[in-house]
Amino acid sequence: MQKQRGITLSGFLLWSIVLIIGLLLGFKLGPAYVEYYAIQGQLKAIASDPEVRSGARITIESAFVRRAVMENIRAIGPGDLKIEKDGNEVIISAEYSVRVPLVGNLAACMDFAPSSRGR
Repeated sequence: MQKQRGITLSGFLLWSIVLIIGLLLGFKLGPAYVEYYAIQGQLKAIASDPEVRSGARITIESAFVRRAVMENIRAIGPGDLKIEKDGNEVIISAEYSVRVPLVGNLAACMDFAPSSRGR
């Protein structure tokens, strides 16, 4: 006689709850990471633009505003950009925090530091 193998109902419920909690956290925290990668991509694109090589702040800020509207970037604005020149290269970076409410008074606070240099 062979012993039956498989998952029990209680094991199924336990793993289902763990999976659902993981998915809910992913759905809550995911948009913040998607926006971070969008910001980083736009900063890299702006820094590699030949029009921006002069390093004039107003030119970089206006380029960021145009791209931020298209990408629906709301976490930072043009005033939050840090602009540096390293030789002939323009380095654009920013630092910001995102607070995502999870349940009740529990929230996740995430710090981001996108840069055109890429890390």
